[in-house]
Amino acid sequence: MYFVRTAGERDLEKVRALLVESFHATYDDLHGKTKVDDLIAHLFTPAALKARLVRKDAEFLVADDGRKIGGMGYAAMSQALTKTVILHLLYVSPALQRQGIGRDIFSELETCFPDAEIMRLEVEPQNAAAIAFYQAHGFTEVGRNEYSAPGQSGIPALIFEKTLEGH
Repeated sequence: MYFVRTAGERDLEKVRALLVESFHATYDDLHGKTKVDDLIAHLFTPAALKARLVRKDAEFLVADDGRKIGGMGYAAMSQALTKTVILHLLYVSPALQRQGIGRDIFSELETCFPDAEIMRLEVEPQNAAAIAFYQAHGFTEVGRNEYSAPGQSGIPALIFEKTLEGH
């Protein structure tokens, strides 16, 4: 049984391992292992994970069974959009998917931002499982980012939004 709780600094190494495993399982077939390794090296350095952990207007959660971390989620208030929380990361270990861990993490994240009216996220257009998950949880597609400018990943993303309860 996995329980959702706030992540601590001692969790970051296990969270990074989960993200590496999940990113390769999700994106290697779409973008190649080298591109995924580059993304991981950029996005999930210990310093980058710690910065997320200590951010004041954010929530960093893990699903823990007492032995290992089976999933993680990270959301933060948008700096650019008012009353909008951005879901940056929601990943479950590939071996544990479809057991409700992602749902439980997501349910908790939805309640962590009382001032937010909208939750927004970006998802890889070919990631059918994630798109189905978000649609099942009330998200609708509202746009697309191409990320084709110099220095950007070149990987497009669909933008999804959901109105949060009570708004």
